[in-house]
Amino acid sequence: MANQAVESRGAELPQPAELKALVRLVLDEAKAGGASAAEAGISLEAGLSVTVRLGEVETLEYHRDRGVGVTVYVGQRKGSASTSDFAPQALRETVRAACDIARYTSEDDCAGLADAALMATAIPDLDLCHPWDIDAARGIEIARRCETAARDADARISNSEGATLSSHRGLRVYGNSHGFVAGYPSTRHSISCSVIAGRDAQMQRDDWYTVARRHEDLEAAEQVGRRAAERAVRRLGARRLSTCQVPVLFAADIATGLFRGFVGAIRGGALYRKSSFLLDHLGQQIFPDFVHVHEQPHLRGALGSTPFDGEGVATCARDLIADGVLQGYVLDSYSACKLGLQTTGNAGGVHNLMVDSGTLDFDGLLREMGTGLLVTELMGQGVNMVTGDYSRGAAGFWVENGVPQHPVEEITIAGNLKDMFKNLIAIGTDVEHRGNYRTGSVLIERMTVAGD
Repeated sequence: MANQAVESRGAELPQPAELKALVRLVLDEAKAGGASAAEAGISLEAGLSVTVRLGEVETLEYHRDRGVGVTVYVGQRKGSASTSDFAPQALRETVRAACDIARYTSEDDCAGLADAALMATAIPDLDLCHPWDIDAARGIEIARRCETAARDADARISNSEGATLSSHRGLRVYGNSHGFVAGYPSTRHSISCSVIAGRDAQMQRDDWYTVARRHEDLEAAEQVGRRAAERAVRRLGARRLSTCQVPVLFAADIATGLFRGFVGAIRGGALYRKSSFLLDHLGQQIFPDFVHVHEQPHLRGALGSTPFDGEGVATCARDLIADGVLQGYVLDSYSACKLGLQTTGNAGGVHNLMVDSGTLDFDGLLREMGTGLLVTELMGQGVNMVTGDYSRGAAGFWVENGVPQHPVEEITIAGNLKDMFKNLIAIGTDVEHRGNYRTGSVLIERMTVAGD
């Protein structure tokens, strides 16, 4: 019956109650098949994406994806299987496959569900679902306005990689044999634009985007286009630098990557495998004492908000860094077991990582830096999580006396993340809000810049 309700809605997403019924069916089948514990997740996603390039529609996509994943535990043996077919017979076959796999896998002392006492008992409304009643014609019109604004913004805009509008709606339900079954809908909308600026024989590209749960919170399409054009044009005339050691200012949207590196180093998987440069650093000074890094998973309408993690564990606000000192790790139940600790409710990652700002705005950070490098783009994956060694291709602007002088390109910035964290001078008030990590621009006291 539940499956018929799902199918009958066509383009509409079902209600959470319908998917909860399917999850319970899966869990009941797992128990009947001999599983000592089981968990299942069902997700449905639907949306529209349209790209306009040089005024013409380049792509128009309607997508609708769905899936069921089930994991069963037979004692300490684990088996997983998945399907996109919601028919009861298909679900039973998927559970049977997971049970068969479990019987042939090796025992693992840490295999199993998160503790029942940690399950979320209340599911607050976090204001995550705001569907956008938009059709293809309207999406094309908005994307075209965005690209037109970019191409008209400056005569030096010579080409375009297009403007894209995307509207996404999803519904996720998770349940396990502790009796926990819960789910919630969510939405995500975005507008982006990428253009190319040219002067003489030189060409530079750059982009801009806006993303939000509510389409009313998106930047205007024309503003996105103009911002993309401004960013591309300002890169014209880029030069290389001579190798030097100078202060480095990471623009806010780039600075988020520094804290992704930090979180990667305190994830349970890296810690129990002893492959992190922050191994055994709990309670130690990682950053200067003015740095405060914390999770806020229950921010209403935020892109990283969730009432429970991927194992049904209740999420809660907590400090990762207080007064510069490491307060806790990022653990799911498996890695917590490996480390002899308790899960931190981070199965699936962190939720709204917040880095508190100081008192300086972006211009204030430039003045504080004086002479040095402003980084606005990073390339490559040159980060060694075992040692913390950091080396990445970069582009940005050379700054003197707090004023950008000219764009730079084809350089490399290098250091070690432990040293970079300790030598963090200031965090700006220009907070990046377009994602799960929120931080202002970050000023590092000194790094090696390799050029000519």
